[in-house]
Amino acid sequence: MSGAALAPAQCYFEDVEKGVPLETPGITLTAAHVTLFAGVTGDSALRDPGAVPDLLPLCLSSGLGWRVPRPPLAVLAFMGFEWRFLESVRVGDTIRSVSRTLTKRSMREGGVIIEERRIVNQRGETVQSGKLTLLVARRPAA
Repeated sequence: MSGAALAPAQCYFEDVEKGVPLETPGITLTAAHVTLFAGVTGDSALRDPGAVPDLLPLCLSSGLGWRVPRPPLAVLAFMGFEWRFLESVRVGDTIRSVSRTLTKRSMREGGVIIEERRIVNQRGETVQSGKLTLLVARRPAA
């Protein structure tokens, strides 16, 4: 093995920088995404073959978050969110997520982070946006 340092497996509270944008790669929504989502949730959006259930882009944006150029956050708790559905999303649209940390508040075992997230389509339009509040672990003592 070479002497190159390995990237950390997780990103801790101390590692998070306020205001630094993180952008995910895009994903093109297909009828298969909608069918799988509807099968799990019972969402009835399938009445319109081109419709995408409102919560599907939000769910996919969380998964896409694993593909940003930073190790995953060491999240202890998902404390809440406020979310807006601004534009409809259709099968064939390509979405990506852009997020940035707005605030950080230190606590004993970790810290609270408020993240602003936007879901953007292939035309650069923000189709959903909101804020997520997360409790993130501090780096363990060495």
